Amino acid sequence: MAKLRVGDEAPAFELPGSGERTYALRDYAGKGVILAFYPGDFTSVCTKQFCSYRDAGDKIEGLGMEMLGISPQSVDSHERFINEMSLNVPLLADEDKSVAGAYGVLGPGGFVRRAIFIVDGDLKIQHRDVKLLGASYESIDDLEQAVAGVR
Repeated sequence: MAKLRVGDEAPAFELPGSGERTYALRDYAGKGVILAFYPGDFTSVCTKQFCSYRDAGDKIEGLGMEMLGISPQSVDSHERFINEMSLNVPLLADEDKSVAGAYGVLGPGGFVRRAIFIVDGDLKIQHRDVKLLGASYESIDDLEQAVAGVR
């Protein structure tokens, strides 16, 4: 698939996730959502990323948009990750990597690149940040600036 750009319609999805729920992009129509693609539960940078979001829970809540983490691990793995790290972001299981593929975040060999997409209430992409190397991630300050630019 061609690289998604700011202003493009966000690819629809429906995925199982933590909290015994199914999450669909359409549920965020009128509200918007932050999609955080990441390579894997319990990996070092992913753990730092989601623990930083946990620690900034009030700031995340203040963004006015829910954040969803998406990676190829199972819901069981996500539940363990959430419980062991006391995470506060719902995690979705994209086990066949079809959603990662639709968003253009599959790297060579099929690994999922670390990426943030901010999708507005019209389900259009308003911010896109895809890391070529997974060693860094967007901080809460980066997210605050990106969300402010959407409004």
